[in-house]
Amino acid sequence: MNAPWNPNKRANGLAPREAFAAFVCDTATADAIRPVAVDIGWAGDRINAGGLHNAVQTLSVSASPQILLVDLSEAADPLSDINMLAEVCEPGTLVLALGDMNDVRLYRDLIASGIHDYLLKPLNPDHLREVLLGAQAALSGPRSAPMSSDETQPHLAVTVVGVRGGVGASTVASSLAWMLAERAGRSAALLDLDLHFGTGALSFDVEPGRGLTDALENPSRIDGLFIERAMVRATQRLAILSAEAPMAQSLAIDGDALHHLQEEMRGSFDGVVVDLPRGMAVQHPGLIADATDIVLVTEQTLAATRDTIRMLGWLKTVAPGARIVLVANRVSNAPEVTRKDIEASVERRIDVLLPADPKAAVEAARHGKALADAARGSLDIAYAELLAILSGGQAKAVPSSQSLMDRLNLKKLMSLKRS
Repeated sequence: MNAPWNPNKRANGLAPREAFAAFVCDTATADAIRPVAVDIGWAGDRINAGGLHNAVQTLSVSASPQILLVDLSEAADPLSDINMLAEVCEPGTLVLALGDMNDVRLYRDLIASGIHDYLLKPLNPDHLREVLLGAQAALSGPRSAPMSSDETQPHLAVTVVGVRGGVGASTVASSLAWMLAERAGRSAALLDLDLHFGTGALSFDVEPGRGLTDALENPSRIDGLFIERAMVRATQRLAILSAEAPMAQSLAIDGDALHHLQEEMRGSFDGVVVDLPRGMAVQHPGLIADATDIVLVTEQTLAATRDTIRMLGWLKTVAPGARIVLVANRVSNAPEVTRKDIEASVERRIDVLLPADPKAAVEAARHGKALADAARGSLDIAYAELLAILSGGQAKAVPSSQSLMDRLNLKKLMSLKRS
């Protein structure tokens, strides 16, 4: 499902718009909204009949308001139908939904799609007033998780590539994107370029939508507004562009279109993490040429060691200006190839060791969250070290909830790395 609305981003050059409008399905709901809206200072005649479908028809030929309240009661499939509204809403519109379905999953999915809040009918006037005033405050001041660029920190463009299938590169990519958003407090995007089997959206229990496939099928549509509408919101700070294309659908991969897509995303977010399958990287080296940082994910096996040697040599040619961070994933106490032997073979140090943690992996999968979010102890410390390396030390290396012993262990790790 698409995440079309971003209250913090204003559309440049647009005339001032109406402060509020509502589209509702029944008279009782309209009568409940009108006095509250008037009391706030909005026009009472901006409450329209017709619900979601009338909202789509009306806003397709007129400017959308700053705050839009839309009734989903008559929508056959609210999560699908809400995307029609995304096509006609302008940037900066804050959307509130209301309906008669008391469904927690529906609420979660609507919030994940970018809807500001969901109200249950019949409306309680006091609660409605509180929600509308909160929406007004969100528009008039900065939100706690703005999606605008932070000029005090350099932009991060991180490309994550696995040296071979199954090393866990996608898990590392989703964790990095989550950490940039939630640990570093920056607007972040995850671009999952595995078009048929990508797990970027799945990792956060959200629907991937059609944004990525639409971009490939219609590359001329790619611009800042398209990106804003196509992204799926996983958290307030983190948005995802992913796909689950049908296996029978053959997608023409336009390297120039994907390069343009990355450029537009970098203009919309403080940090972009690209989960790039190695096959696509080899076919379209331009996708990796402009990356400021490349996280190369390997594991302690003979095959992965061989492929690490090959990938490092290839990256020196196609991305000579990129910093390569070598990460060994799912490290165990009884590896097939030791760290010392790997480093001797590839002729460089491994930058970060991510310990195997099956318990955290199961927890992350069950609860639809990044592995770094579920990680504790040594794995949490290792991910914090990786974030610190990529952010140049500007991000918090250790979450504030960690114990003093964990902090001391991290200092020890960093000291050993410098030695």
